[in-house]
Amino acid sequence: MANDYLQKLFADRIGGSQFGLKKEIYKFEKIKRAKRKAILANPTMQLIDLGVGEPDSMADQLVVKKLADEASKSENRFYADNGISEFKIAAATYMKEVFSIDDLDPETEINHAIGSKSALAMLPTAFINPGDITIMPTPNYPILGTHTKYLGGEVVFLPLLAENSFLPELNSLSESVLERAKLLYLNYPNNPTGAVANREFFEEVVRFAKENELIVIHDAAYGALVFDQERPLSFLSIPGAKDVGIELHSLSKSFNMTGWRIGFIAGNAKLVSAFATVKDNYDSGQFVPIQKAAAHALLHPELTEQIAAKYSRRHDLLGEILRDCGFEVKKPKGSFFLYTKIPRSVVNGPRFQSAEEFSQYLIKKHLISTVPWDDAGPYVRFSVTFQADGNEEEQRVLEEIKARLCTLKFIF
Repeated sequence: MANDYLQKLFADRIGGSQFGLKKEIYKFEKIKRAKRKAILANPTMQLIDLGVGEPDSMADQLVVKKLADEASKSENRFYADNGISEFKIAAATYMKEVFSIDDLDPETEINHAIGSKSALAMLPTAFINPGDITIMPTPNYPILGTHTKYLGGEVVFLPLLAENSFLPELNSLSESVLERAKLLYLNYPNNPTGAVANREFFEEVVRFAKENELIVIHDAAYGALVFDQERPLSFLSIPGAKDVGIELHSLSKSFNMTGWRIGFIAGNAKLVSAFATVKDNYDSGQFVPIQKAAAHALLHPELTEQIAAKYSRRHDLLGEILRDCGFEVKKPKGSFFLYTKIPRSVVNGPRFQSAEEFSQYLIKKHLISTVPWDDAGPYVRFSVTFQADGNEEEQRVLEEIKARLCTLKFIF
């Protein structure tokens, strides 16, 4: 159109009059395009996707059956608004059994969410005014920061470094930042580093939040996916944590229910109420049968233990392969992510100036997909959620990874 007035009406937060005109390609779109090209160029070679950040298996069949049974009941067809009591009670029971937290009130201190992503998107609306600051680790899952910026707030990043066990150094924040800061975002077990937090760190967080009048938002999407004698640890299990914060839990990762879009928020009653108030103006609640199936899952945490055991085994096997290929790899204690520094170059091959360059090289030359992170040093994230049905197929995929990578001589 010669007179396209629509172009000047887009909000500044998504680019204003330049929306859709810029040629910038984001990281995950670059990965998708590179994967498509690599597959077209090598039609007889399987692409091995070690970048996917979601489970490779379906939800348990008993959970699926519960959904089907509940979906056939006419009384379950109505709006759920801020959730059903059955789900909230199951969430409180889950928190008690898995994390030893027995003082959560299901009605005032728990609310359901259509996945933790939507909860993170909504939360800044309850707290952020123009000029307020959200403190976020980097690398990280960006949604809370994105919506902070949408609302006219600012984001201050704290790098996650290996020398500090991928925990943020809270005391590095300046007084000028802390004067305007409202939200402190944390995520453990962590995406993408796989790091876990300990009680001492969470105790420091509680003290820090009280001293600086901060709201802590702990994203525990991978909370129960731990292994090798590591015990699931909730931020809310720390004395005083409920005075300063909330915690998000998702069934996507822990129960293989990614597309179901169901999770919950728990913690301080005032903060949960603020979330519920905002949520009332965003959605009308998740489909009741999904909530009932999710409640059934939450009452069977052994399902998560089985899933974690699979990821632990795959971490052992993939880690051994990567070490054989020269990578410095340490098995994480949680999540399905393995985070490692990239090589500087390949003998008689290319040099890598960034993790993105290395990741693109692996896709284009060896049809292995990973996710690059250059936020706090050049690292790539391998995920053990690669598609493989059964132990034989799993072993075949791992052997193929070794065949493609260990024929190379990396320089670190």
